[in-house]
Amino acid sequence: MKIVECVPNFSEGRDKDKIKAITAEIEGVAGIKLLDVDPGESTNRTVVTFVGSPEAVSEAAFRAIRKAAEVIDMAAHKGAHSRIGATDVCPFVPVSGVSMADCVALARALGHRVADELGIPVYFYEEAALKSERSNLAAIRQGEYEGLAERLKDPAWAPDCGESVFRPRAGATVIGAREFLIAYNINLNTRDRKLANEIALNIRESGRAQRDETGAIVRDADGISIKQPGKFSFVKAVGWYIEDYQTAQISINFTNYKVTPIHAVFDEVRAQAAGMGLRVTGSELVGLIPKDALLASGSYYLARQGKCPGVPEAELIRTAVRSLGLADVAPFDPKKKIIEYQFEEPAKTLAGMTLRGFADELSMESPAPGGGSVAALCGALSAGLSSMVANLTVGKKGYERFNEEMSVLAVRAQALKDEYLALVDRDTAAFNKVMDAFRLPKAAEDQAREREAAIETATKEATLVPLRTLEAALELLDLADTAARDGNRNSLSDAGVAALAARTAAEGAYYNVRINLPGIKDADFKARITDQAASLRRQVLRAADAIAQRVEKELAKA
Repeated sequence: MKIVECVPNFSEGRDKDKIKAITAEIEGVAGIKLLDVDPGESTNRTVVTFVGSPEAVSEAAFRAIRKAAEVIDMAAHKGAHSRIGATDVCPFVPVSGVSMADCVALARALGHRVADELGIPVYFYEEAALKSERSNLAAIRQGEYEGLAERLKDPAWAPDCGESVFRPRAGATVIGAREFLIAYNINLNTRDRKLANEIALNIRESGRAQRDETGAIVRDADGISIKQPGKFSFVKAVGWYIEDYQTAQISINFTNYKVTPIHAVFDEVRAQAAGMGLRVTGSELVGLIPKDALLASGSYYLARQGKCPGVPEAELIRTAVRSLGLADVAPFDPKKKIIEYQFEEPAKTLAGMTLRGFADELSMESPAPGGGSVAALCGALSAGLSSMVANLTVGKKGYERFNEEMSVLAVRAQALKDEYLALVDRDTAAFNKVMDAFRLPKAAEDQAREREAAIETATKEATLVPLRTLEAALELLDLADTAARDGNRNSLSDAGVAALAARTAAEGAYYNVRINLPGIKDADFKARITDQAASLRRQVLRAADAIAQRVEKELAKA
């Protein structure tokens, strides 16, 4: 799933009708989920957060910028927050399935569209900046809206997109790309804000002012205090007291959790608190968090326990929530707090059925689900068995030298298990698309052409899905082979069954590829897929036979 977050800031925080007009534009784009609308009275500014696919987010951002330029008059705007335009800033944030480079491309494409279609000058900042001096948002905002007209006359501050023309109503807009910001608080068993702030000064990137032996602040030749950096990069922190919880907290912003993960800071705070006679009682997440941030923490704490991190996603998240104490001051519901889960629909899936439900559905007269879905299910079972063997090996006496190898195996097996479960539904969906294409009208000549093209496209997709099931079976067999060779001897039969299930998945997928090929007219496609499938099948059979021989030989020794 490709998910991008967008957090535009609009220079209106008092007029609810204007704010609603802007957010309505965002919600009007299919595939967008509006997560938060946070207006500020004194700042006269509203921060909006929404997520969706890259294409949908870009379109929603453009429509919101266009509407803001219509309803907000910057010439009459007053507010406490720095700003230079009706849409002051609009950052794109990679969440899932997209890179920072993808978000930079989105930002720059949107900037050109805003300048070309709306006539608004655009500056790029953070990761999307074209000039180093513009990476810092504060540098672009210098002089604010009131100084923008003069600044646009300076060639050094010509906009990155659009003309250097002052637009009194809209001002200018700053568009960029940045990492996801995680707002996170660590709770202490004290009400003393100063103690919390002492730890905050130690961990945050900016650190604290250096002091000499007398306690005086050390300053440079210009009289500016010299800083002693804190322990973690991309971390901002401050200590405060929360009346509602009757506790002091260390309030933390992670500006790049991929460099400094939350569990690293949490453990360091626990260590420092213990040294001060304090105890960390838990933590609190403010807003949403990307799933991989919690998965990383779950894996970390399982490894600390000497456990294998190759477990289902739900178990990794449960481990992270318990280890970080995320339910200390308020309930923590992963379905509400993890950003990717905001897009999960409660739709009925084959993979979500009970075993009996799937078997019953399979046994009915409808042609789908069929052999392709069953082949994919066999692949998921193979991956699950290999992961099980790995989990039964890690931490066991006599197998210490295989701990790392088995941990890596289990993690990869979990990923393959999830991919194969998705293929269970993808195979049936692909078949249904073929049936839908055959139902298209064909009375008129143009209808017949469209129907024929739709059938060709759908049949190709219905061929490529089982081809992936076949292709990935080679990796399943590699995992089963390792599990049989180095895994817990008491689970040798399970590794053997993993190999058998992988072989069945591959053979079943091969049959489904072959049965679809005659219905495809593209001769080059047919020839390429025929050769590829045959080659993959030969490799699978050789690997499966080798594992079977090893398992038989080892079982004979018992």
